[in-house]
Amino acid sequence: MAGNGQHIAAMVRSHAAGDDASFYSVALQVAAREAKAGHHVLAKDIKKAVDASRERQPLGRVTALAQPRGELAELVEATHPDVKLRELIAPPDLIAQIKQVLAEQRQRRNLLDHGFAPAHRLLLEGPPGTGKTMTAAVLATELQIPMITVRLDSLLSKFMGETASKLRLVFDAVAQRRAVYLFDEFDALGADRSGNDVGEARRILNSFLVFLEEASTESLVVAATNHRGILDRALFRRFDAVLTYTIPDCRQAAAVMKARLGSLASGTSMAKLGEYTSGLSHAELVKAAETAAKTVLMRGETHVHRDDLVVALVARRTASLG
Repeated sequence: MAGNGQHIAAMVRSHAAGDDASFYSVALQVAAREAKAGHHVLAKDIKKAVDASRERQPLGRVTALAQPRGELAELVEATHPDVKLRELIAPPDLIAQIKQVLAEQRQRRNLLDHGFAPAHRLLLEGPPGTGKTMTAAVLATELQIPMITVRLDSLLSKFMGETASKLRLVFDAVAQRRAVYLFDEFDALGADRSGNDVGEARRILNSFLVFLEEASTESLVVAATNHRGILDRALFRRFDAVLTYTIPDCRQAAAVMKARLGSLASGTSMAKLGEYTSGLSHAELVKAAETAAKTVLMRGETHVHRDDLVVALVARRTASLG
């Protein structure tokens, strides 16, 4: 009975905080406990009640943001992004992969009931500024759940020597609070260090592999890296999907700039800008578009000229190469 009492207390606390995700997570833990005890009808009723309650939530509602407390607050930061999938400009095959992840997550109860786990462990790899962090924000927005960013710098410096125990706190939260958990700049944790610093770093990586393998399907664990080549090979088979990001081609580059400029790009020709956009990431293209937009607005004009973009792109290329 003590276990049930603890679950009830946790549900009351999450309800009082307006944290629906935690409330449902604890309710599902109660259902699992009852199922193990042989109370299958009760367990099924609890699951049905949770699913029905979630479906009754009005569209556009997101879980009230309750910031992590205690030790966990030093390790993660919670946000509620508002970035739609349509805002992510990427190759069709990458968009298709993201849509598949979203579809499986939206049907996760159906999949789990039939013994299949939805994709919930993702590795995003590619150059800086190509949309990896934005993808995590898109997943959180589309699924109407928080994004929890794990502070790997704190894990690997401030808590060196106890990193494995801190990782356990994070993965406990993965099971308790439905969210997108982003391990950004993941190569700091997942680099292959065989033959070099094999002590604490190897223990940390091994701990992560174990936690990832056992990660709850309640949440999504997203690891993003700029350096796939230095990652330990053992990592790749632990993820359900590996999404690869690339520098945009000339057509995608034009779309990125148009999206950022909005009405300021009305009537602006972006044909044959490839020599200026080549090699620039999504983030750098956005910066170039913003520079051109500010130049135009300060001139008192209402749309960007092609020459404004060329000047901004040349300056951005010079800065990135310098």
